[in-house]
Amino acid sequence: MFELRLMCPEHRVEAVSEALDVLDALSVSVEDADAQTDAEVALFGEPGMPAPKEGWQRSRLTALFADRPAATQAGQLLQAQDFFDGCTVLGTNTVPDQDWVRLTQSQFAPVDITPTFWIVPTWHKPPEAAQTVIRLDPGLAFGTGTHPTTRMCLRWIASHPMPKTVLDYGCGSGILAIACAKFGSTDVLAVDIDAAAVDSTQANALANTVVLTSGLPDLARASYGLVVANILSSPLKVLASLLCSHVDAGGTLLLSGILERQADELARAYAPYCVLSVADRQDGWVLMSAAL
Repeated sequence: MFELRLMCPEHRVEAVSEALDVLDALSVSVEDADAQTDAEVALFGEPGMPAPKEGWQRSRLTALFADRPAATQAGQLLQAQDFFDGCTVLGTNTVPDQDWVRLTQSQFAPVDITPTFWIVPTWHKPPEAAQTVIRLDPGLAFGTGTHPTTRMCLRWIASHPMPKTVLDYGCGSGILAIACAKFGSTDVLAVDIDAAAVDSTQANALANTVVLTSGLPDLARASYGLVVANILSSPLKVLASLLCSHVDAGGTLLLSGILERQADELARAYAPYCVLSVADRQDGWVLMSAAL
């Protein structure tokens, strides 16, 4: 396999990327050419915020081709196009053969939530100290236990008595619903607006030998002893009335996906229905809970 490396200004990236696709590139990656330098400018905003601009000032494009002639010819054809003005061909290189599956797997190690509760990919052996284990591999749906928002929810679940009934709203991979079932909940409903997440949740539940129900949000028609939602602050604000209406009297609401600076705003949004407070903090994120 061979790669063609290019340098493009911001306004040329889209056209060049589309042309590479037409030229049968196997893949095209784009990265900030000024990353880790004084010229670096952030492209992506914080969760829930729009990107400050559409592209980096200078981007490095890397296109993979099956053989060197295809990579070389693609570079020559691009240089003859008007839309390539301001761009540069940096060269072609041989890409060494690698076991990409093994390389990807090496990036995902077991995650300790507590000393005895671990999230373990299927290609790893659970640590000897693990008493409760969720087997989970990276997939299409959010939630592998590595992000602070997920870890805080899992820590809370592991350290509190679980009620019989649980609603996981915005379930992603189903990791939180599975954890609740592992820690004693017997009637767990996991819902998501993404059908792929629903499928992922059911597959992961089966792999972990737990029984739960998954589906689209309209399945949530009852009240539950615990309602957990690990999404983002903007949808959490919109869903305030709905989520609170699903919590049993005496039950608990658990919210994550909230930046520390957003905590007061969330508390105000939920004030007509409950009193939210910060239950945990990690790496600039907070976990908020309320007893109803």
